[in-house]
Amino acid sequence: MNEVEIHSGLVHKERVLPRTSYRAELNWLLAVLPGFPLLLLVLRLWYLSRQDLPTMLLLVQYINPLGMIGALFITLSWTLPAAILLVRVLGGILLVSVPGRTGTSFLAVAALRMPGWVVVIAAGIAAFTWQLRMLPLLMMLIVAILGLTAVQGEPGDPWVMRWLTLGVPVLVAVLVWIFVWPGVVAAIRAGDHWTAVLLAAPPLFGPVLTGPVPQRWARIATHWPAVAAAFAMPFMVGVAFLQAPVLPDTAVEHAADGEPAEVVRGQLIAVDDTSTTMLEPTGQVTFIPNGEVRSKTLCPQARDTPDSGLTVRGWPVEAPALEWIAPTRPVTEIDPRCLGRPLDRGAAGG
Repeated sequence: MNEVEIHSGLVHKERVLPRTSYRAELNWLLAVLPGFPLLLLVLRLWYLSRQDLPTMLLLVQYINPLGMIGALFITLSWTLPAAILLVRVLGGILLVSVPGRTGTSFLAVAALRMPGWVVVIAAGIAAFTWQLRMLPLLMMLIVAILGLTAVQGEPGDPWVMRWLTLGVPVLVAVLVWIFVWPGVVAAIRAGDHWTAVLLAAPPLFGPVLTGPVPQRWARIATHWPAVAAAFAMPFMVGVAFLQAPVLPDTAVEHAADGEPAEVVRGQLIAVDDTSTTMLEPTGQVTFIPNGEVRSKTLCPQARDTPDSGLTVRGWPVEAPALEWIAPTRPVTEIDPRCLGRPLDRGAAGG
């Protein structure tokens, strides 16, 4: 077996496994990763077609893959920062807890070799895409990474080390509590104890995560949470993506000669020289001759109503910062066609 020593400040790691085994694991990981988004895209079409193979083949023929990839990226933008920050924290705890025998842990090696700019970018993306009730957890991860980075480096002034590993987490916890305390009180009064825990509990663990744990418990305390997150995240990602829109929500008003107008509400698949193809909410595909189409309009996506209705200083706990910063399209009135009713052309003409 080949042995390679890696030094990083106080961290001294000795690799006792052949390097080829790590390359084999990395090759398997690189081979599986591209297949996961492809599997999600196929499952999304299968779900959209209501498990009907001809409808799925029709969707595959007309749907632009770039649109689905865009929907996948927007829907799952929160997962990549979560994975990066979690690996950095758990791997850092393992590095400072068992500094001499962490070469056999892929988690520790990934944390040691992770550049600082990757962590900074991940934290920035998480700050904009995570819900408000998850931001205390984000602050806990950030202060933990700062403290673990200081411990992994060269020994410095004891007061500086104590400030980075204890003072900064306590100060951040106090500031977070001051900001979220009205939301915690409101959540407790409303009976939403899960939101209250998410807002108030994470700052408590900031000082704990900056130091080592006993060596006998180090692998259990780091690997088991990582394994649990690795198994849970694909299911969470799949459920979120299956509900993401990939086709424009449209209402088409049509009428044959001498017949009253009707409205087909659904998702627009394609428009060709002869017909307009619509996918109704029931999964039925409707072909409307273009000669019968009177009008059509895009129906704005209904904004998600907060489940709890709780706010923290006027900020809904389910809303990320990006929803506050990014411009939105104001909807002053609902088009009657989006409600399934034809336009009242007589009133409009009068």
